[in-house]
Amino acid sequence: MLFLLPAYLSENTSITHFSPVIKDYIMQTDYFFVENEKTARKVVKFFAPEKKQSDLKLFLLDKYTENADIKEAQQLMLKGQDFGLLSEAGLPCIADPGNLMVKWCHEKNIRVIPISGPSSIILALISSGFNGQEFTFNGYLPIDKGEKKKQILHLESLVQKTGYSQIFMETPYRNNQLFEDLTKFLSPNTKLCIAANINDPEHEFIKTKTIKEWQKQKPELHKIPAVFVLGK
Repeated sequence: MLFLLPAYLSENTSITHFSPVIKDYIMQTDYFFVENEKTARKVVKFFAPEKKQSDLKLFLLDKYTENADIKEAQQLMLKGQDFGLLSEAGLPCIADPGNLMVKWCHEKNIRVIPISGPSSIILALISSGFNGQEFTFNGYLPIDKGEKKKQILHLESLVQKTGYSQIFMETPYRNNQLFEDLTKFLSPNTKLCIAANINDPEHEFIKTKTIKEWQKQKPELHKIPAVFVLGK
């Protein structure tokens, strides 16, 4: 079996927010697909502090991974070994490369077990006040300034024409620059939701304002996990 295990969005989140079954599945196997070893070990310790770190057998699964890179792990699964799949944050396979392994499991008739947990993308959307029936997650915007401006204006146009909420992210150390670009290129009456430090009991910041209003109140987002949503 492949357990799709959620991770916390904030280390300060209480473990009581999560299903006890997460710990049960972590204790059931020593084998895990992980996007980052250091983060994965912290997540395992968070949910199952009694689990011996020395017993963990971690296989890297990131955006550069191909099936050939995890052939050893796949052979183990074909022989009956259970694995867990851990994301960097939130739910696996959403803004996360874990779908490679899930797809393979379906092809090999290996059972996939999803476990409920937080998704920063969905939590940002439901907190925005925007259309939750019709929305698009656009991932990360282009780094090139010209392409980024073009994409920002395109997303604004989609909101105006279709009413679909448009969700996107940025690498945390570039959040402030993205905010500057959004307030520079978007129309004053366009609405933007910024959801930062989601699930952090002390530092969570979720606000929806027009661009005109955001220009008067610049948030500090440098190196802070954040999700941005444009909508009506």
